[in-house]
Amino acid sequence: MKSDCTEKKTLSAFLAAQRASVLAIVEGLDTQALTTAVLPSGWTPLGLIEHLGHAERHWFQEIVAGAAEPLPWPDDHAPLTTPREPKVVFAFYDDQCRRSDAVIARTPLSGPPQGRHPEPLGDELADLRGIIMHVIEESRASRRASGHRPRTTRRSNGTWTSLSTDP
Repeated sequence: MKSDCTEKKTLSAFLAAQRASVLAIVEGLDTQALTTAVLPSGWTPLGLIEHLGHAERHWFQEIVAGAAEPLPWPDDHAPLTTPREPKVVFAFYDDQCRRSDAVIARTPLSGPPQGRHPEPLGDELADLRGIIMHVIEESRASRRASGHRPRTTRRSNGTWTSLSTDP
């Protein structure tokens, strides 16, 4: 049991570090920089933060816990973009991370999900442990957009540039 507790603390620490690194990427950007498309795929840094909030909500509330509160808005915009103000998106992301942490705290690592994710990941992610690892990876790979693996970098002046758009 102590080993499970140690592993959960370690996984939670890695998840927290990935969340912090995502926020560090956009720290200090003004509204224009947060809402400007960076690549031809159309993703925006703010849209990426909202997407990761949705990922936290989906995996920990809908899949692990089996239910999530309804969203306060329709999810009907292009992927990795958002019509919402930065403060709304950052508050949403923070709230979803806090909710995720609460689900993690009360669920055993070997606990099976109460909800179901479509294939192929539905069968592969059979417990909380696998889902935490998946969300860590999704946050780590947060520069992906619309099925691509674009590489971008933030310049010292706060603007973004594409290094590659190859998949």
